[in-house]
Amino acid sequence: MNPRQTCYSFFARLYQFLCQCVNFLRKHNFFSRWPFKGSENEGVFEKWSRRCWKGLIGGFILIWLYFKAVEYNFLYLFGELPNTEQLENPKIPTASEIYTEDGVLLGRYFRENRTPVRYQEISPYLINALIAIEDIRFYDHSGIDLKALVSVVANTLSSLGRSSRGGGSTITQQLAKNLFKTRRDDTHGLLGYIPLLRTVIIKTKEWIVAVNLEKAYSKEEILTMYFNTVDFGSNAYGIKTAAKTFFATTPAEVNLQQAATLVGLLKAPTYYSPVFHPQNAIRRRNLVLAQMEKYGFIDSATLVHTQKLPLEVHFTVEKAEDGTGTYFRGVMNNYLKSWCENNGYDLYADGLKIYTTIDSRMQRYAEEAVAERMKDLQAKFEEHWRGMNPWRDENQREIPNYIENAIRATPIYKELFTRFKGNPAKIDSALKAPRRMTVFSWDGERDTLFSLMDSMAYYRRFLHAGLMAMDPYSGYIRAWVGGINYKYFKFDHVKQSRRQPGSAFKPIVYATAIDSFGYSPCSKMVDGPVTIQYIEKGQKKYWSPHNADWTYSYDTVSLRYAIGRSLNTIVAKIIKEIGWHAVINYARKMGITSPLDTVPSVGLGSCEVSLYELVGAYATFLNGGVWTEPMFITRIEDKNGRIIQRFSPYRRRAMSPETAFLMVYMLRGGLQEPGGTSARLYSFRQLWGNNEIGGKTGTSSNYADGWYIGITKDLVVGTWIGGQDRSIHFRTSDTGEASRTALPLFGIFMEKVYADTTLGVTKGRFPTEKELKIRVTKPYFCPTPIKPKPDSLRILDSLRQIELLFNNTPG
Repeated sequence: MNPRQTCYSFFARLYQFLCQCVNFLRKHNFFSRWPFKGSENEGVFEKWSRRCWKGLIGGFILIWLYFKAVEYNFLYLFGELPNTEQLENPKIPTASEIYTEDGVLLGRYFRENRTPVRYQEISPYLINALIAIEDIRFYDHSGIDLKALVSVVANTLSSLGRSSRGGGSTITQQLAKNLFKTRRDDTHGLLGYIPLLRTVIIKTKEWIVAVNLEKAYSKEEILTMYFNTVDFGSNAYGIKTAAKTFFATTPAEVNLQQAATLVGLLKAPTYYSPVFHPQNAIRRRNLVLAQMEKYGFIDSATLVHTQKLPLEVHFTVEKAEDGTGTYFRGVMNNYLKSWCENNGYDLYADGLKIYTTIDSRMQRYAEEAVAERMKDLQAKFEEHWRGMNPWRDENQREIPNYIENAIRATPIYKELFTRFKGNPAKIDSALKAPRRMTVFSWDGERDTLFSLMDSMAYYRRFLHAGLMAMDPYSGYIRAWVGGINYKYFKFDHVKQSRRQPGSAFKPIVYATAIDSFGYSPCSKMVDGPVTIQYIEKGQKKYWSPHNADWTYSYDTVSLRYAIGRSLNTIVAKIIKEIGWHAVINYARKMGITSPLDTVPSVGLGSCEVSLYELVGAYATFLNGGVWTEPMFITRIEDKNGRIIQRFSPYRRRAMSPETAFLMVYMLRGGLQEPGGTSARLYSFRQLWGNNEIGGKTGTSSNYADGWYIGITKDLVVGTWIGGQDRSIHFRTSDTGEASRTALPLFGIFMEKVYADTTLGVTKGRFPTEKELKIRVTKPYFCPTPIKPKPDSLRILDSLRQIELLFNNTPG
C-alpha cells in the first residue's frame, strides 16, 4: 500500500470512528443536556462547537501521527512491527514430524508441541465458545472493538482506586500478540523502557497489527491461526495438541463440555488447568457455557445439563522421546540439525515432514524381539552372576572401585564437585544419600529408595542390545533398535557404539582372498598352528592365534568349512599370505570407516566397528558386489508439503559379482557345514521350509560382545549384545558365545517378519548364478565329508546332513 492509499485508508477509518462517537453522544442525549443549547447564547455554542471540532480533528491528526510513528518505528523509539511479508507468512513455531516409509508417524521434534489444523478440522463448539467468552462482536469489527474499548475506558475511569475488570482485546488483537510476540522485551524500542508508556505502545502496536491482520485474512483464517497459536499449558501449543493432551481426542471431535474447558484454559492455563486445579477448571468451564447460553449458542436445558458433567480428563503429555524408533530418531538428530543449518531451517519450529526408510511394522517387530530376548537373557545373566558383581578384568577378578570410578565420569559428580568445592566427605555423603527414584526393570518401571551409588551399580548390571535390518539392494534401513529402553539408556548401539566384532569380521578377509588373490570356497588349508611376525610401532611382534576351543584338528579343510566352523587358524593363514593391508583396503571399500589398526589380528575382529558399518558391509555380498551406503531418509518436505530435498544412496563397486555370489554361498556354510556356528537357528522352526539363510557369528574376547549378521534373499539383519562396557560379560562359552546371545535375537525377529505376509519379505532361495546372469569360474561346491560320531548322535546327524547336502546343491 503506497502512502496516498495509506492516508485515504486512515481518514476513512477516522471518519467512521468520528461518526460512531457522534452517534454515541447523541444516543446518550449529550447535546440536549448542554447548558448553552437553545438559549440566547446559541451563537457562542456554535462558535464553541466549531472550535471543539477543530480541536477534535487536530487531536485525531496528532493521534494519527502517533500511530504512524509507531507503525514505522520513528527514530527507533517504538520498536519494529511485522512487515507485509511477515503478515502474509506468519512464522508459527510448528513441530517437525518424522514418518516411516509406510506413512506412520514415528515422532516429533519441537520446542513448542504444536501441529496446525485447518478451519474445517475445528469443532463449531470451540469456535462458538471462543467467540462467546472472548469477542462476541468478532464478526462485526475490523480488528478493534470500539464499543468494548469505550466500555473498558469508562469502567476504568469509574473504578479508579479499585480493581477493574480490564478486557477489550479482540481475538484478532490476541492473535497479534501471540503471533508477533509484541510484549517481548526486545520489541519495544527506546520509549518502551518507560513503564506506563510501554503499556500504551504495546496496545497501540497490537491495534495496528490487528487491523492489518483483518485486511490480510478472512475471519475463518484468523480463528484458525488463533487456535493454532495459543498456549493451553502442559506443553500443549495449539488446539490439536491440547485436544490430544487433555482429552485424547481431535479438535473436530471435542464435545461441548470439552470445548468449554479448553477455551476456558486460555485465560490462565495453570490456574484453570483441569489436571492441577479441577475445581477452578469447572468454574471457568461453566462460565464459558453460561456465556454461550447468553448469546444463543446453546439453550438453557443444554446449559444446565452440561454444567453438571464431570471434566473426564484423559491427560497425556507428549514428550519428544515418545513413540517408536526412539534410538533411530536420536541418532538422526545430529544429521538433521546439520542439514537444517546448511539449508536455513529450524528443525524444532519449521514444521518439516521427514520421511524415512523405516518400515513401521518391521520396527515394531524389532523392538518386540529385543524386549523378548533381552528380558530372558538378563535373567540368565543375573543367575550367572548371582551374589557377585559382573565387572571383571581379563583374569576374571572383580575390578576394584569400579562404581566409584564410573560415577566420577558423570555430570552429576561434576556438579557435586563444584557445589561442595571438592570436599570429598560432602561429595561422598551426597552420593550415598538415599532418595526416591523410579528405575527401569524388565517387569516395568518401579519406585525405589536408591542412592546415586546404588543407582549406578544397579544400571551397570544390565545387558544392552542393538538391531539393524536393511534392504541390501536399495540400501534402505528398515528397522533400527539401538538399545533396551531409550528413556533410561540413551546411548545408541547401532551407529554410535563401536565394539570388537570378533569373527563377524572374517567374511571381509575371505572376500579379499577370493576377489584379489585367486582363492575359492573350495581352496584347502590345514587347521594347525600359525605364527605371524610383524612390526607395530617400530617393535617386532609375533601373533599366534588359536581356535575358540583352543584345539587344532590338523585336518585339511575347505575355506567354506573354515568360515562355517569359524576357524581362527585358517583366517590367520590367509592373512599371512595376502597381507592385512589388503584386508583393510577391502574393509574400506565395503563401508568400514572406523579406525583399523594395521596389525594381522584385524582379520579376527580386534578393532572396534559399529553394527551400522558391518550390516552395510554384508549387504555388499547380496547386492552383486556393490556397496550401498545404508540410507535412512528418502525426502524432506516443508510445512506446506513442498519437497525440499530427495535423497538417494551412494554406491560404489567393492568386488566382482562372482566374488559376491561366492560369499553368499560361503555365509550359508554356518548352517550347512558340519558343526557350523549358525546351526542354532534350526531351533527356530518358523524360519524353515524352502528357505535359505546365511550368516556369521562374532564373539569378542572374554565374551564381552556377541554379534550375528544374518542374510536372507530380502534382508540383511545385524544384532549385537553386550554390557555397557567390555568389563561386563559372561564367563563361559555356554552362556557368552554369540550363538547363544545375539543369534537368537536374529531368529526371533525373522520369525516375526516372515509371519507378516504384508511386508513382502518371503522365504526362498538365494538367486542362482543363472538368475543373476553371471559366470562363476571358481569351484565352490565341495561338501565336507561327515566324520563318524558316537552312536547316540549318528542317526540325528545323518538325517540333518542329508538335508544340508540337498540344500548345498547348486541351483
